[in-house]
Amino acid sequence: MRGEREILVHACCGPCSTASIERLLEEGWIPTLLYTNSNIFPHEEFEKRWDNLVIVCGHYHIPLLREEQDHQAWLSFIKGLEQEKEGGARCRKCWEYNLQRTYRKAQEWGFSHFCTTLTVSRFKKSPLIFQVGSAFGLFEPIDFKKKDGFAKSCRLSQELGLYRQRYCGCEFSLHDSSVAPVYN
Repeated sequence: MRGEREILVHACCGPCSTASIERLLEEGWIPTLLYTNSNIFPHEEFEKRWDNLVIVCGHYHIPLLREEQDHQAWLSFIKGLEQEKEGGARCRKCWEYNLQRTYRKAQEWGFSHFCTTLTVSRFKKSPLIFQVGSAFGLFEPIDFKKKDGFAKSCRLSQELGLYRQRYCGCEFSLHDSSVAPVYN
C-alpha cells in the first residue's frame, strides 16, 4: 500500500495537468499521473498530448505512467452515443471509461485515492464528473477550476510552451471544433 497522501491522477493533457499538479502539491498530495485516454483521435493527437505531458511531468518532477491507446474499445463502450452533443451523454460515458480504467490502475498499484484533471476545464461541468467518479470508491472529487485553476493552466501552458488543443479529444468533438474555443 502506498502512502495516504499519494494520489493517482487521470491526466487528459499537459495544459490541464499544470494547474492541477500545482494545486495537489499545495494541498499536500503526492501525485502520480496516468495517461489513459483511448478516446483521443487521431492517434497522432494522442501522441502529441502525451509528449506535452512528458514536458509537464519533467517540469514538476512528477511520475508519469501510460496505458496504450485502444480506440476501438472506447468506440465500443460509447456505441449508440456518437451523435450526442458535446457535454452530453457521450461525454459522461467517456468519463466513465477513463475513470474506470484509472480506478483499476489505482487498485492494482496500491493507491488509496485517484482524481482527474478534467475538472480544470471551464468547458466541463465538475458536478457531472463527480457523479460519474462517485461510482468508484477511491475517487476524490477535486474541482481544479476552483482557485482560478483554468486561468492558471492557460498561463502555465504558455510559460511552458505547451500545445493547447482546440477540441476535447474524440472524433465527435473534433467535428464541433470549428466553433469551439481552445480547450484545456
